[in-house]
Amino acid sequence: MAVLANGEDNGAMDSTVAFNGFHYGRNSGSEAARPGISSIESSTTTSEEEFGTDLSLSRQKTVAAQSCRGDYQPSTPPSSFSQPTPSTPPLTPKSTTPVVKSEQNKRKHHHLHHHKQFTTPIFTPSLTTFDRHNPLATSSPFFGFYTLFWMSVFLFVVKIGADNWREYGNVLGTHEILSTMFAPGKEVVVLGLADGVMCGLTGVGLFIQRGLVLRGGVNWDGSGWVVQHVWQTGFMAGVVGFTLWRGWPWTHTVFFVMHGVVMVMKMHSFGFYNGYLSGLWKRREGLKGRVERLEKGVITEGVASSVEKADNTATTTTLRRHGEGEETDMLKEVNMLKSEIEALTEELKGKATDPSRAYPNNLTVWNHYEYIVFPTVVYELEYPRSNKINVYYALEKLVACFGIIFVMIMISQAFIYPVVMQTVEMKAQNMPLAKRFKQFPWMLLDLIFPFMMEYLLVWYLIWETILNFLAEITYFADRSFYDAWWNCVSWDQFARDWNRPVHNFLLRHVYHSSISTFKVNRHTATLITFGLSACVHELVMWCIFKKLRGYLLVLQMCQLPLVRLSRTRWLKNRATLGNMIFWLGIFTGPSVLCSLYLIL
Repeated sequence: MAVLANGEDNGAMDSTVAFNGFHYGRNSGSEAARPGISSIESSTTTSEEEFGTDLSLSRQKTVAAQSCRGDYQPSTPPSSFSQPTPSTPPLTPKSTTPVVKSEQNKRKHHHLHHHKQFTTPIFTPSLTTFDRHNPLATSSPFFGFYTLFWMSVFLFVVKIGADNWREYGNVLGTHEILSTMFAPGKEVVVLGLADGVMCGLTGVGLFIQRGLVLRGGVNWDGSGWVVQHVWQTGFMAGVVGFTLWRGWPWTHTVFFVMHGVVMVMKMHSFGFYNGYLSGLWKRREGLKGRVERLEKGVITEGVASSVEKADNTATTTTLRRHGEGEETDMLKEVNMLKSEIEALTEELKGKATDPSRAYPNNLTVWNHYEYIVFPTVVYELEYPRSNKINVYYALEKLVACFGIIFVMIMISQAFIYPVVMQTVEMKAQNMPLAKRFKQFPWMLLDLIFPFMMEYLLVWYLIWETILNFLAEITYFADRSFYDAWWNCVSWDQFARDWNRPVHNFLLRHVYHSSISTFKVNRHTATLITFGLSACVHELVMWCIFKKLRGYLLVLQMCQLPLVRLSRTRWLKNRATLGNMIFWLGIFTGPSVLCSLYLIL
């Protein structure tokens, strides 16, 4: 559930419609980078504020960390991460007037504006906030609290183990959770194999783009995007159905379903971005053919004019003047078409610096599966890469990953499992609902602190250890997986800072796509985005409890009025009060949800 906080969703959007986007800029020196807005459409600023993407807030993009660590070499110079600017159009003949040049440039920029609206976040080398290689982490005035936190966690686990040893003669206690996960017959090996097959099946998306769309088997604007959605729906249904068929415990089910959601997001981004580019590529190829035909017509006209002149000088003078006029008109059209071809070529390159990575050269098995293991769910033709793997750093994150899992198991076994079994016994004794509900306040108090601890540990496990490990072994240099969400003063700020990879996906493929496809306003697009996110959350809760109650859906949708409330005069510019309300929700939310699902 923690992984899906603030929406790990996939959106059903039409990629052929113009997409608004955003990008992140980077300051020079050691200053933290501050987000910027794409110059394509200034209206993006307003819409992003509504969705909770106030890009005026700083994202800690640590340029100084690159020199500290010494292994980040962006594959693209910083300047090339800005929006590509079309090169100078071909020179027109001397007979072309300034007015014609103006029209030519106007047409070129019109087509560039028309096509250059599927923009993506700009990936830049950076480090996470708690990474020990990040100079901002060690120089922070709160560095000591970070050290104190992990020392407290260690001593807390030692105490739990000592209590278990004294009572059960085993540091793991009764270890029901470990038995659920690894006991014979729990199919841990089957889980691993099934996960590998699931990742492999994402290659169907590559087949759709390369084998059907690119070769003309289907038109992306017509049935191509429908095929993509049918496949994604069938894929997700198969993932959920497989867990039911195997009868897996909740531990296996949660991992498999959430990883399946991530794969769906990756396939959606890969499919819709490449589908969008396929339309541009086909248009460019058609324009190239027209230019070739027009250029041949100019040459033919010139040869015919010379023959006429040799036969009859007087008649040829008139014909030559008439032919020169037609030739000039054709040259005007050729140059205007070439300017549009140039703009389309720039769009097909995306952020890639190497032409071999431009569409459709990117549709390879290597490119696709490399993207699948990247710690991002937004597809781009090229990402900033590090130039080497720090083996010790990767091992550090891997060991930390398993260490945190062990701590989570110890806490769950000692403080959460007994409460859960208590509710199971109450239901087994056919205790009336009213009587069970009387236990709700006490259950809430018993779960509030353990769940808060698990909440923080799950977040650190995924966004600080797992994603950094994947980034290191794949040379992925952009480590901006989260922002300082613990300082949030509103829920829209939390939505963008808690999980930046998924936030980028939602903004690009759900929020802006809703506006482009359904022609809705930004308020409706926000409602669609949060609603889709809440539905996916509820799906995960159903997979855990096998109950469809809608508690999580309702609580998540309540974030929208809370966002509105945070912008009123009672809460605006009151950071401490806003942060207190935020932490109150984080403290009570998980325990309230779990208690409701267990009692009712």
